[in-house]
Amino acid sequence: QVQLVESGGGSVQAGGSLTLSCAASGYTANHYCMGWFRQATGKEREGVAAIYTSGGSTYYADSVKGRFTITQDDAKNTVYLQMNSLKPEYSAMYYCAARPSYRLGLKAAGYKWWGQGTQVTVSS
Repeated sequence: QVQLVESGGGSVQAGGSLTLSCAASGYTANHYCMGWFRQATGKEREGVAAIYTSGGSTYYADSVKGRFTITQDDAKNTVYLQMNSLKPEYSAMYYCAARPSYRLGLKAAGYKWWGQGTQVTVSS
């Protein structure tokens, strides 16, 4: 059973930065697609970035390209989301998710395991 634990959320002013972490356990192999999603109150869950853990290929939503960077630390089984130039509209609960696939994608329905989320609040 894969378990995912997010951390690093908080409150920040517009233009600031945050780095979210997703610590994973229960892996049986290293070929997973890890994704970051966000869900604002009253809105659908939106995929923002994904990474294939074997090789490090990445994929981003157009809305965050150039602002967000997804990386991984194999030794720590941790995936990070560096978020820069934050905007108030980025305020949301951010979730980490995983699926046993090499296919990068940002549709929530395609992911099998989810963390509990970490709240990001960006003030103007």
